[in-house]
Amino acid sequence: QVQLVESGGGLVQAGASLRLSCAASRRTFGTYTMGWFRQAPGKEREFVSAIRWTTGSTYYADSVKGRFTISRDNSKNTAYLQMNSLKSEDTAVYYCAGREGYIAYRVAEYHYWGQGTQVTVSS
Repeated sequence: QVQLVESGGGLVQAGASLRLSCAASRRTFGTYTMGWFRQAPGKEREFVSAIRWTTGSTYYADSVKGRFTISRDNSKNTAYLQMNSLKSEDTAVYYCAGREGYIAYRVAEYHYWGQGTQVTVSS
């Protein structure tokens, strides 16, 4: 079992930046993927980005490509989501998620979830 704790959300103006962090309770081994999802009010939870822990390979939704960057720090068991040029449509609760396997894009394919952190972008 892995526990995930997000931090770094907040209220910012459009065009600003935020960095989210996701700390895992234990070191991950083998084929492990960390993902970020978001859920806006009245909408389904959607994939934002993911990173393969061992290789560092990254994947992004088209809506955030070029603005968001996912990374990880092995020594801290922590993943990050750097969000630049934020838009009002980025407003959502952001969740980090983990799975023991290769990259996946669907909510149901992730085994572990954090509690979420609110990101609000004012226009």
